[in-house]
Amino acid sequence: MGEDREDPQKLKRMAAAAYDYENDSRWADYWSNVLIPPHLASRSDVVEHFKRKFYQRFIDSELVVEPMPTSSPAQPPRPPATTSSIQSPRRNEQAHYPAGSGSINRTSGTSAATGPNSSPSRWDRQTILFSVNAWVFVVAILAVIPLVPKNLSHRAYRLSFMGTTCSSLYSLYLLYGKPTAWNFQALLVYFQSIIATKDFIYFIYCLTFVTSHLSLKFALIPLLCRSLEHVAKFLRRNFSRSNLYRKYLEGLCVWVESNNTIISILTSHVEIGVGFLLIISLFSWQRNIIQTFLYWQLLKLMYHAPVTAAYHQNVWAKIGRTINPSINRHAPFLNTPISSVRRWWFR
Repeated sequence: MGEDREDPQKLKRMAAAAYDYENDSRWADYWSNVLIPPHLASRSDVVEHFKRKFYQRFIDSELVVEPMPTSSPAQPPRPPATTSSIQSPRRNEQAHYPAGSGSINRTSGTSAATGPNSSPSRWDRQTILFSVNAWVFVVAILAVIPLVPKNLSHRAYRLSFMGTTCSSLYSLYLLYGKPTAWNFQALLVYFQSIIATKDFIYFIYCLTFVTSHLSLKFALIPLLCRSLEHVAKFLRRNFSRSNLYRKYLEGLCVWVESNNTIISILTSHVEIGVGFLLIISLFSWQRNIIQTFLYWQLLKLMYHAPVTAAYHQNVWAKIGRTINPSINRHAPFLNTPISSVRRWWFR
């Protein structure tokens, strides 16, 4: 009977291994948000483990994914004996408790948990990111609520972009570390490794607004979606056994994780809409030509970056199908400048 239960899992593991992850845009988005050190991200067994977790989440929820082994397998069961004073309490402890009792297991578990490469540091990093993103979510909600006083709303608007800027930089630091050197060549290599990531895109997105006097509450929607996704992911992974989580938050977190594609589509619509709002703002006293130019450069990056390309290309295709017939019918003279813009866009 044990073999009968294992056979379906073997088939599921084979299907997960044969799945074409590279052509699934969700995999690039999923992998870019996995918080692991760079030296682990290059290991094939770590990548395969997260591919199976991705397959379990998006393709087949019945696939059983075994926990990943620790990165330091050669830990001795007890620390080396440097002095007799360290060994004597352990001998007394073994004399008081019979062999196989829970005290020895607790001792070894404690020593493993306090090792230099243990998970508490990783937990602390995730907690920092969770705290910043939860703070951004609350502050952004305050900024978009109409009943909040104008002064407080404007301050919350600025703090939302500043908080997302800090969380994006911190996430980039956790995933890619620092440049190997501070010369031009090393900085160029480092920049090329992070330019297409979602964290870098949101870092530039926030910079274009945090330094501008123009206040577009509409631009806070991508920040709300991003922070909500990070908070829901953290709560599901770390508080799934909490009664408070199960009673009040589980439904929302499950909905957020299962509707990641819908949230990404909404975000791409808003990001493109903000670009057109900035063009309209050029005709007002709040115009900012540099901000508009930089933001459209960012939209161009979003169109080509793997983590956002599928969603942005879909939105632009819809816009083309809607606008092109009207232009050809009523304003054919616009075809020449539009062709020039397209050449710049696809260059």
